[in-house]
Amino acid sequence: MSAAGNGPLVSGLRRAGSTALFLLQVLAQCLPALARPRQLAMQIYNTGARSLVIIMMSGLFVGMVLGLQGYDLLHRFGSEVVLGQAVALGLLKELGPVITALLFAGRAGTALTSEIGLMRATDQLTAMEIMAVDPLRVVVAPRFLGGVIAMPLLTAIFSVVGLFGGQLVGVQQMGLDGGVFWSQMQGAVDLHDVAEGIWKSLAFGAACSLIAVHEGFTAEPTAAGVGLATTRTVVASSVLILLLDYVLTALFI
Repeated sequence: MSAAGNGPLVSGLRRAGSTALFLLQVLAQCLPALARPRQLAMQIYNTGARSLVIIMMSGLFVGMVLGLQGYDLLHRFGSEVVLGQAVALGLLKELGPVITALLFAGRAGTALTSEIGLMRATDQLTAMEIMAVDPLRVVVAPRFLGGVIAMPLLTAIFSVVGLFGGQLVGVQQMGLDGGVFWSQMQGAVDLHDVAEGIWKSLAFGAACSLIAVHEGFTAEPTAAGVGLATTRTVVASSVLILLLDYVLTALFI
């Protein structure tokens, strides 16, 4: 019974250790991958530019909802003039990085896993190894770097569009003064708040990209194995994003 009870724990520890060793191997190949700027730019386009539509739409609606909820809450205390401050801090420090990372995991992360997993299932990675071509350098490292670089850019776009959505609700719909809205925001947001969002987005980008490429690289070479790896990517990325968010928020506070 003890061995059966420790099964999931041991399996989880093994997977965590395997992912950590895989990260070291990928980091060792990141510098050679930077020497291929065209391939890196293609991966940034695949993971970043192709996610712009969902990121911008989500950012707009999140900003509008944040403006509505913030106005309703602040109006009860007669402090609706600080709505711009509340929207900006909420987006830059918390909602922007977290929601962008969750959307990234669901769109770009699954695409990376399925792409690499399909290469494993069709023996393309094995063929590279036979020809003395390291798949970590050619396939994995550029995709990992593309995700790490694209995440802060997507987070910045999400936050900017979200601020516009909050301004639409606060100024255009609720009738707040536009000058007060923006001046309160500029007076409250400092470099530390922006840096917190940047560091969070970098950490989330590295975590999501690592899980995606690792699950694809180690997937079973079958259709069911690729599907299971894609599912694990979404689940593991979502849980790790929320865990990292708490840890990083505690460190910054």
